[in-house]
Parts: sequence; C-alpha cells; structure tokens
Amino acid sequence: MIMARKQEYDYFHMFTRAAEYSAQAADLLKNVLNNFDPDDLKEKMKEMHAIEHAADIAKHDMNKELVRAFITPIEREDIMMLTQQLDDVTDAVEDVLLRLYMFNVLSIRDEALEFADTIYRCCEAMEEMMGEFRHFRKSGSISAAIVEINRLEEEGDALYTKAVRRLYMSSKDAVELMIWREIFDRMEKCCDACEHVANAVESIIMKNT
Repeated sequence: MIMARKQEYDYFHMFTRAAEYSAQAADLLKNVLNNFDPDDLKEKMKEMHAIEHAADIAKHDMNKELVRAFITPIEREDIMMLTQQLDDVTDAVEDVLLRLYMFNVLSIRDEALEFADTIYRCCEAMEEMMGEFRHFRKSGSISAAIVEINRLEEEGDALYTKAVRRLYMSSKDAVELMIWREIFDRMEKCCDACEHVANAVESIIMKNT
C-alpha cells in the first residue's frame, strides 16, 4: 500500500494572504477617514483588530510549519524576515486607527485623507507584488510592482513634509500639534513598512536568480 504524500505547505500563498490582510486594513482605514464619525471609532477598532489578529494567526501558523519543514522554496531566514515584515505593515495601519481613538480625534485633516489613499495604493501594489512572487524567476510584472511601491513611499515622504508644514502653519495649539504630528508619523511608517517588504522581495529575487 502506497502512503499518500503530505501536501507541501504553500509559503507563497501565505505571503499573498498576509499582503491581503494589509490591504484589507488599509481599505478599512481609508473608509474610516473618508466617512469619519468619532462615535464609530470603537467599533471600527474592533474590525481592524480582527484583521490584525487573523494576520497574526496566519504568521504563527507559517512559523510553526517552517520549524517542521525539511525543504523550503527559499531560505528559512528569508521566509521569517518576509513574514514578519508583512505583518509589520498590518500592525502599522492598525496603529493609525488606534491613535485616532486614543487621542479622541473629532475631525480629520485633509492631508490625512491624502495619506490614507497613498497607504491604500501602497498596500494594493504590495498585494500585487506578493501575488506574483511565486513566479519571480519569470514574472514580468513583479519588478514594476516593486518600483511602484518605492514611488508611493516617496509620495508618502512628500505628503508627510507637506502635512506637517501645513499643520504648523494652521495651528499654534500644542495638543493639536502633538496629536497630528504623531498621527502623520504613524501614517508615514505604513508606507515605510511596505517599502521594507518590497526591498526584502527584491533582495530575495537577487539571491535566487
């Protein structure tokens, strides 16, 4: 009797799932800001945490599988690094919503709406990149997604500079300055986290081609 061979764990599928969680979190953040209601924040935080928790579970499942694995499609260290960096993106997006709630923000600045859109597009490009990652040796579009993420991260840097300048030009209130400076810092970190994933993917491709 021939024993059925255990189905191989699909790391690339899990990378894509992790990116999907980040995109879901970014979409939720964008919708919250565009339809802002302070009274809904607590409920929206629960929705965001559910996404972040699902991402964490997926990350832990992958790490457990990695411990048992004999052969992996790319180096173990690269799998661990990429898994953590993908999770960092979702965490960074959740952190923005947490600050809105903790600081009891009652209205949204226009620059935050621009930032939320950039974060969403950055996560979308990251999701596309991870969807192509399993074909990195022959994919014609993965390099374009990496370039787009880097471009959006630069867009985020420019937005941060513009947002903080406008903040200090329009307000002298120390509490408001502290709150929005912190929120804009957290929004910039979302774009930075996406770029870290793109850089990691680029590095892995270089090592394996």
